[in-house]
Amino acid sequence: MGGLYSEYLNPEKVLEHYNYTKETLDMQETTSRKVASAFIIILCCAIVVENLLVLIAVARNSKFHSAMYLFLGNLAFSDLLAGVAFVANTLLSGHVTLSLTPVQWFAREGSAFITLSASVFSLLAIAIERQVALAKVKLYGSDKSCRMLMLIGASWLISLILGGLPILGWNCLNQLEACSTVLPLYAKHYVLCVVTIFSVILLAIVALYVRIYFVVRSSHADVAGPQTLALLKTVTIVLGVFIICWLPAFSILLLDSTCPVRACPVLYKAHYFFAFATLNSLLNPVIYTWRSRDLRREVLRPLQCWRRGKGVTGRRGGNPGHRLLPLRSSSSLERGMHMPTSPTFLEGNTVV
Repeated sequence: MGGLYSEYLNPEKVLEHYNYTKETLDMQETTSRKVASAFIIILCCAIVVENLLVLIAVARNSKFHSAMYLFLGNLAFSDLLAGVAFVANTLLSGHVTLSLTPVQWFAREGSAFITLSASVFSLLAIAIERQVALAKVKLYGSDKSCRMLMLIGASWLISLILGGLPILGWNCLNQLEACSTVLPLYAKHYVLCVVTIFSVILLAIVALYVRIYFVVRSSHADVAGPQTLALLKTVTIVLGVFIICWLPAFSILLLDSTCPVRACPVLYKAHYFFAFATLNSLLNPVIYTWRSRDLRREVLRPLQCWRRGKGVTGRRGGNPGHRLLPLRSSSSLERGMHMPTSPTFLEGNTVV
């Protein structure tokens, strides 16, 4: 075991593994690669900004401190970190890869695995919360904050363990024949384990939303009419986008775990599949948050204040007594309105 960890700082190991698994080592920075890298970085910056606005909106307004919104905040946080991790991954790819030590390589790939898996676990937590809200079960009780924090903490702990297994020893250093083609320092058995776990999570989410679908279909006036259509529409969007974004990446990893070295050329294009999967972090706030009118208004508030403030600053010779009134808080806008404990399913308001 000591010999294995001694290889973690060997600068020749990454080159050795890439030489074994790759047909060619074309690491030159061509114009097309630079354009692709720039596009990915811009995309990830959009992910960071988008999810940061959601986090600010959830944190600043106590109305969004319910279970649903706290899980949404956790999803936004994991998606934000996924964007940051993918930027780092992009900047440390290409010709930089071969100059990394194994421990640096494990940190690069492990950070992406941790944040992306945390996003998936957050999606699962939201699906569970929607099922609980629909069933009108008082799951959390008086110590709901503690239980929610425990659930969120458990999801991150599992993600850290899952992403950290290779650096803890489950890798293929000194075992080239066991190496993955897509991730040349990862063992194929580890890749297969990750694909299996993510597939189980996907099936669990599908099962939960199928159950929600049948509950809505069999319900009566309390969840009928426009509420039913809004719920089914949201479920379709959630499942469709999740499957479209992640299924190609799962498929390429599953193929990698079973394909002999250099036998499947499509594996050398795997970075496109992972980049496509990252779109899920961009679309999650659109699916789960933009369909909530209240949260959308709160998310856009900083942008509206900035635009109005810029307009006031740009005025010259205006009435010095005129001042821009700040936007009212969401609580004052909604004062006197009944706010349910769990978000409702009406179109334009918060839905699953």
